[in-house]
Amino acid sequence: MSALSALPFLKPVHLRYPRSCPGGQRRHTLPASEFRCLSPEDAISVFEIEREAFISVSGDCPLHLDEIRHFLNLCPELSLGWFEEGRLVAFIIGSLWDQDRLVQEALTLHKARGSAVHIHVLAVHRTFRQQGKGSILMWRYLQYLRCLPFVRRALLMCEDFLVPFYQKCGFEALGPCEVAVGDLAFIEMQHLVRGHAFMRRNSGC
Repeated sequence: MSALSALPFLKPVHLRYPRSCPGGQRRHTLPASEFRCLSPEDAISVFEIEREAFISVSGDCPLHLDEIRHFLNLCPELSLGWFEEGRLVAFIIGSLWDQDRLVQEALTLHKARGSAVHIHVLAVHRTFRQQGKGSILMWRYLQYLRCLPFVRRALLMCEDFLVPFYQKCGFEALGPCEVAVGDLAFIEMQHLVRGHAFMRRNSGC
């Protein structure tokens, strides 16, 4: 059993439909929401959401399609997708990093012996924005990381206007990030992953 499937807060949430539906037929209970690690087969759906979310704001995507496939092949266990009735509506992609701070190479490398998770991207489908899904997905992702004994920190870089959002998710600003993409400058943020022993005792890890 994977760590993801063992955690109650990452298991599917089910929505029960009314007994009486149009036509007088009773509908079966269907999974309304599912949280699971992404696979390379999800790469195109991931890229479509990411491209729409970032191109209009920053002019570029954190990850291009080949990079998405790269990380979903190398470390799918560090990704998390939120699916509504089988449709991807939000996702996070991460990889391992082995230095105190992010550098340019962190954009493309997965350091298998690292103890920090570099969160490359969090994106929500345009139809599902302004509903709190980004915050919920990040909370679930950070809870999941607590169940991975080799993970000690989560790192990310973001533009200034996103700092308050990530602070509400429990991240602290470390200062300007060394990484630059074109003319864009970023703030590096960190979340300390605590409670490994507690999580393992109480969630089946």
